This record gives sequence, structure tokens and C-alpha cells, in this order.
Amino acid sequence: MSDLHIVTGAGPVGVTIAEQLAAAGKQVRVLTRSGSGPEHPLVERRKIDVGNPGQLSGEFEGAAAVYHCAGASAYAAKAWRAELIPAQQAVLDEAGKTGTVVVCAENLYSYGRVDRPITEDMPRTADFGKPGVRTELVRAREAHATPTISVGAADFVGPYVRNSLSGEQIFAPILAGKKAKALGRLDMPHSFTYIPDLAAAMIRAAADESLWNSFLHAPTAPPVTQRELIDLIGQAAGVAEPQVLALSPWMLKTIGLISPAMRELAEMSYQGAAPFVLDSSASEQRLGLHPTPLDKAVASTVDWWKTQA
Repeated sequence: MSDLHIVTGAGPVGVTIAEQLAAAGKQVRVLTRSGSGPEHPLVERRKIDVGNPGQLSGEFEGAAAVYHCAGASAYAAKAWRAELIPAQQAVLDEAGKTGTVVVCAENLYSYGRVDRPITEDMPRTADFGKPGVRTELVRAREAHATPTISVGAADFVGPYVRNSLSGEQIFAPILAGKKAKALGRLDMPHSFTYIPDLAAAMIRAAADESLWNSFLHAPTAPPVTQRELIDLIGQAAGVAEPQVLALSPWMLKTIGLISPAMRELAEMSYQGAAPFVLDSSASEQRLGLHPTPLDKAVASTVDWWKTQA
């Protein structure tokens, strides 16, 4: 396998993949519109709009794999459809010229509303709003001639994660001794995927052709309630009994009547109103990987937040 690996996007997933590959001695090329990415001797950062086929031309020559992690400019179905679908098409078309596998970071939205733990063999047929766009993306990559792998993850936890159910509105206030804000019920079992575990799964899958053209789940620790997660954060941060304000689904929908941002969150409120559990056991066996225990993942995330202003 070539030592050159391509990463599109420099969000939490893209940065973590680039760092893990560079730590393993691999050459990494990060493509973003801004030219951002981690600073490392083995990481080359290029200012490329991956949604522009002209700019992308030739960028994948000699690469072992492409890790497609580029996001959209807004958390909204309209932006996702306008930006993510053509960007994925451009990446798949370019990778197809050289037969390079494309590993896509995926979430659980395409499963829609569920009433049991989510396994890889469940239908991914959501047809509304943002989940519907994710369904379109998954179907498009599965239908493309280029070899692809989708690695689905639950809500992110880990370094670099800010916009997540377990992101900035939870960690930053607790470390500051203030009241955290949770979305949904505090007593419902919920899965959280540690970003380094997702990155490791994507890298491992790219290297194993038997896993190509499949939909995998990132190794994910057993579910906890948001209350239990907040308590773990408090323990790691040395904060006794952290305080939290829970925004219920009906509160999100009410605020969403006047706030577009809250309206987008309200669309996904079903994930916090009932158990939302990811079962990654089958994929763990296929990948030969296991999730980081959640208490260790939380402690690592707290350490990272302590470095932030």
C-alpha cells in the first residue's frame, strides 16, 4: 500500500485521521477550502475545494486511500444537499480514475427513528430533512463504481469536538463551574463514539479490501444516559455534582419557531427523547478493534478542553 493518504476536511474526524496516519509514519495530504489542518512534518495541507472537480483533478494520484470527512457550511438539509452531495460525487469520480478506495465518515441519521439498538443490517431509508440527505449520500456512494466504505458513528465525544450532543455546551461549562446544557432527556440510554476510535476504524477498513463496499459501525462503548456522561465529565474535571439544564424536545420545537438553528436541532430531537443505541459488535469483530472505555475517552476529552482558551 502507498504511504500517501488523502483526507478531505479538517474537522474533528479529518484532523484525528491525519494525526493517526502521521503518527504511523504515513504521508498525509489534507484538502480543505481554507488550507487548514494539523501541523506535522508528514502532513501536507492544500487549499482545495473538493466540490470543484477542476481543483480536485490529479490530487489522488498514487494515494492508498481517500478519507472523505468534508462537512457543509451549515447544519441544515438545504446546505447539505447543495454542498455534500456534489462534493461526494466529485470525490468519488476522481478516486474512480485511479481505483482508490474512499472511506466516508457517516452518522446514524439515515436509520431514521428506531425502536431498538442500531445494527448494520437495519434499513437506512430515512426520507425527511437532514436524515433524508444522509440516505441519499449513502445510496449514491453504494451505487458508484468506485470502492467505498461507510463508517457510521453515534454522537461524537473527544478532542476537537465542539458541535455535538457531547460537545462545547457540555464540557466547557462544567470545566468552568457553570451549568451545562443538554439536549433531550437525561435518563435515556444514548451511544457516544470516541473520535479516535472512529478514525482508527476508518484507517483499518481502508487497508482491508475484504471490508470495501460495506457499511460498518465505529467501535462504540456501551450506552450511558446523558446524566451518567455528565457525571463522568465532572469526575474527570474534579467538579462535584455538575449542574445541567436539559432542553426537552418540546422546548427545542418551541424555540425553533423563531430560531432556525434550534429548528434544525429540533428535527433530530427524537434521538434524545428515547433510547438511541448503536450496536457495533459485528463491526468490531470484522475490524479487529474495540472501543475505548468511556471513562478514559471522557478523561482524554477533558484534558484537551483544559488546553482551550
